[in-house]
Amino acid sequence: MANIILLAICLLAGIGLRRNGRFPSTTPAALNGFIIHISLPALAVLHIHNLKLDATLALTAAMAWILFGAAWIVFAGSGKALKLERETVGALILVAGLGNTSFVGLPMIEAYYGKEFLGVGIVADQLGSFMVLSTLGILVATCYSSGSVSPRQMARKILLFPPFQALVLALLLRPVAFPSWTVSVLEKLGSTLTPLALFSVGFQLQFGGIRAEAKALVAGLSYKLLLGPAMIALLYVLFLGAKGPVTQVTIFESAMAPMISAGIIAIDHDLKPQLVGMLVGVGIPLSFVTLYLWNLALAGV
Repeated sequence: MANIILLAICLLAGIGLRRNGRFPSTTPAALNGFIIHISLPALAVLHIHNLKLDATLALTAAMAWILFGAAWIVFAGSGKALKLERETVGALILVAGLGNTSFVGLPMIEAYYGKEFLGVGIVADQLGSFMVLSTLGILVATCYSSGSVSPRQMARKILLFPPFQALVLALLLRPVAFPSWTVSVLEKLGSTLTPLALFSVGFQLQFGGIRAEAKALVAGLSYKLLLGPAMIALLYVLFLGAKGPVTQVTIFESAMAPMISAGIIAIDHDLKPQLVGMLVGVGIPLSFVTLYLWNLALAGV
């Protein structure tokens, strides 16, 4: 409950402080820069360093990669049919293709399935969502924001992406025990992600142009909250024969609202900031309803 309240406060604070003019218009750029260079890398080093790898959770880790790949195919293919701009397609792939498997996902897992399944959520987030964002996510953001990019430029973009560098560092440091003060510092730096990101999204959230973005908004949220999770459920349960609580939690994680961090990357690359704000701002509260329905639907899995 506390996490949900924090989400609401930060989002509303961003909306309110933009309207009263107390913060400069360049505020989101500064906040996004801090998130990309400090908050996300701190979380990567902290969580991936301590992550317990288990072969039985391979399908959980693969879930985010499958969802993102399918989103790329779906929105790239349907973009022309829906007459969507290039930047809109890029925003949909990036934001509707990745779920909020950590800040929203972990509390929801605890609420519906219990603390003993939080490890499943961490695997889905760190080996799934975060790694996708740091690799394929930055690839999509660059391609759809700047057009044609050479393989060398793309490789350079990914290698110099701070969260990706932190991910590599975290893997290299896995054999090294962190002193308690290091963990404390990383936790405090990482904890800035959600409040700053939600504030930044709220600051740029404007519903005045919702009609212009309605088609893309409905398409993005339909995929993220309904069609994408349904695809994962069909693939894992019917085709692969996966069953049990781990499978339930994995599918449940696939139904999370759009990923806040992905929204920040999209905004940083100027991929339809207004649409991105709506996807996150509408998607999070709407997901509380759809997640309840998914929990009911997964009861027999």
